[in-house]
Amino acid sequence: MDGRDAVRTLGRFAGTGLKIKATAIASVVFVIFLFVVGIFGAGIGGKAFADSCGERGTPGVDYGDDGEGTAQQPTGNIRKNQIANAKIIDKVADDGGLSGRATLIGLMTALQESTLLNLDHGHLDSIGLFQQRPSQGWGTKTQIMQPKYAAGMFFFGENRDTTAGIHGLTDIKGWETMGLGQAAQAVQASAHPELYDGQEDAARKIAKEAGIDLDRPGKGGDADEDQDQGDDTATGNEDQGDDPNGQCYPEDAEDRPGKPGAAFHDGDAPWPANVKNPRSTEDAIAWAEKEAKTGGKDWYRACLAFVARAYGWSFSGVPYAIDHYREMPASMKHDKDRNPPPGALMYWETGGRAGHVAVYLGDGKIASNDILRPGYIDVVPATDIETKWGSTYVGWAPPYFPKGG
Repeated sequence: MDGRDAVRTLGRFAGTGLKIKATAIASVVFVIFLFVVGIFGAGIGGKAFADSCGERGTPGVDYGDDGEGTAQQPTGNIRKNQIANAKIIDKVADDGGLSGRATLIGLMTALQESTLLNLDHGHLDSIGLFQQRPSQGWGTKTQIMQPKYAAGMFFFGENRDTTAGIHGLTDIKGWETMGLGQAAQAVQASAHPELYDGQEDAARKIAKEAGIDLDRPGKGGDADEDQDQGDDTATGNEDQGDDPNGQCYPEDAEDRPGKPGAAFHDGDAPWPANVKNPRSTEDAIAWAEKEAKTGGKDWYRACLAFVARAYGWSFSGVPYAIDHYREMPASMKHDKDRNPPPGALMYWETGGRAGHVAVYLGDGKIASNDILRPGYIDVVPATDIETKWGSTYVGWAPPYFPKGG
């Protein structure tokens, strides 16, 4: 039953109200209410934006700010505003004599903390581009909501002349030579320090669009002038790439499962007997393809909610896409296997907490949200998640939703 069916059903009851007991009407209304909550609330595993999908600066990382302390939302000409935010961060760094490397660290941090959006809310009392907390001494809410002020606090802390009070990037000993993500974490003290590094590609892309010179030397003879801008792992191993397991992909390993960019081919593995969904595999694929052709902007950062809906569920029952894969029975997980059967769910590590999932349609294609148009579903080559987003393919699993509803 979709929303229109629900309305028609309610109309029939209203037209024959004298023939139906009040309790029956109340029951129908309650059922419809639960259905609507299931669609729009998506339970604990439904459309929870960043919590449901995940990103390496993408998908859908197109936020912005007018630079005047105005709270922002993911609507309107968001890419233009995001670039404006990047320019503010860079100007603060440049005016303070810092190098392009400092700007890069600032952009990576803001992307991870707020997706370069000047938020007026966050965890506890965190706000602004860098999610700084008034209660922890970063400034008043009014001050932090000013991007120029927030960037200044990130780079220089409370006092530019000493290390007293709130520490900024320049207060961190050795920040010029430590890994980019490590430097960001030294300022932010995040509960998830590993996530900052995942924003480098997106930060560099934004900087290029904004005309920001990330190779600019510091005006004060910063030690980062000769630092290799491409090495932010603090390991010195250029071959590690984005693989979270630290594995490389040799040039002669053409058939190695999981090699980024390698083609995906149709497998023929049958679903286990306990994989049962409201929609069949064929119907789920057809629904996903139709959503790509005629659907609306309903799936921004909602990849897990999308695949659940494709198979007829109102919610998945799991808050993060990557956790949906991790919670699969071991016999259902096909790590790094690039031969998923049509209808399989494919998973990627994105550098963020949530990860990404898409429906495999066959012939190397997937139906994915945000890949071409933020919020919409598009049919694209499955390899695009690796080549366009820089994500790491984890594997595929059958469409198993034991917690779905």
